[in-house]
Amino acid sequence: MSGTVLRERVAVVTGAARGVGELLARKLSARGARLALVGLEPDELRRVAGSLATEAAHWHADVTDVAAMERVAGEVADRFGRVDVVVANAGVATGGPFDGCDFAAWRRVVEVNLVGSAVTGRAFLPALVRSKGYLLQIASLAAITPAPMMTAYCASKSGVEAYAHSLRAEVGHRGVGVGVGYLSWTDTDMVRGADEIGLMREMRQRLPWPASRTYPPGPAVERLVAGIERRSAHVYGQGWLRLVRPVRGVLPGLLAVGARREMRRFGPRLVALDGRGLVGAGGAADEKERGATERH
Repeated sequence: MSGTVLRERVAVVTGAARGVGELLARKLSARGARLALVGLEPDELRRVAGSLATEAAHWHADVTDVAAMERVAGEVADRFGRVDVVVANAGVATGGPFDGCDFAAWRRVVEVNLVGSAVTGRAFLPALVRSKGYLLQIASLAAITPAPMMTAYCASKSGVEAYAHSLRAEVGHRGVGVGVGYLSWTDTDMVRGADEIGLMREMRQRLPWPASRTYPPGPAVERLVAGIERRSAHVYGQGWLRLVRPVRGVLPGLLAVGARREMRRFGPRLVALDGRGLVGAGGAADEKERGATERH
C-alpha cells in the first residue's frame, strides 16, 4: 500500500477511544480510510467516530471475549463490505514489584495485550484473507528489552511480537501482511498514569537516553500509518528503536547489571507499589468494565 491506496479501504482499530488508537483512527481517516473503532468506552468511541472525516462506526467489545470479537468482525464486514487493515492496539499496563503485585491486574495485562491481540487477529483473519489485507500488531520497546517493575507488560509485549512474527510466516502465502509496531514511552494516558506513581516516573527517568524520554504521539503515529501504507514487517514509532533491535540479544544482561544497582537504591520505597492495579484512564475503563461484568 502506498500513496492514496488507503482511500475507501476499511481499517479496524482496537483501543480506539483514546491515545495512540484514537490518533491512528484520525490519521487513517485523513488518508481516506473508513474506520471501525473497537473498545470498552462507548461514549469516547462515539465521540471519535463522530469527529472523523470519513465514514466511521464503533463497537463496544472486550478484545479478550472470543464470541464478542467474532460478532464484531461479522458486523464490521456486513457494515462496510470488507476489511483491509486491522490494527491490534488495545492494551493496558500495571507496574511494581512482581512479588507484591496485584496478580489479578498482572494477569489482566497479559490477557488484554497478548490474548486480546490473538483474539482480534483470529476474528478478523478470514476477512483479511479475502481482501489480502494487512494486520499491524502494536508492540513496544518492552518487547525488545525487558525492564524491572514491568514484568506483565514486558511479557505481554514480547509475546505479541513473537505471535505476530509467527503469524506472518503462516499467512503470507495467502496474501496477508503482518507487521509489528514498536513504540517507546509515548505521551498517552497510560504513560501519564504510570508517571503519577512518583517512584515509577523516577525510575523511568533514570533509564539511559533516549529510552528515558517521553515522546509526543503525533510523529510516532505518522510512522505507524506510513508502515500500514507500505505493509511493513517492522514499524518504528521512534527512529532510534531500529538501531536497538540488532543488539537486543545483549540488552537483558546489560540491564540486569544496571538494575541490580537501581533496585538496591529504590529498595526501601518499593513496598509502596505493592498491589497496584491498572494505570491510566484506559486501565480505569477496563477495571470498570470488568466490575460491571462481574456484577451481572
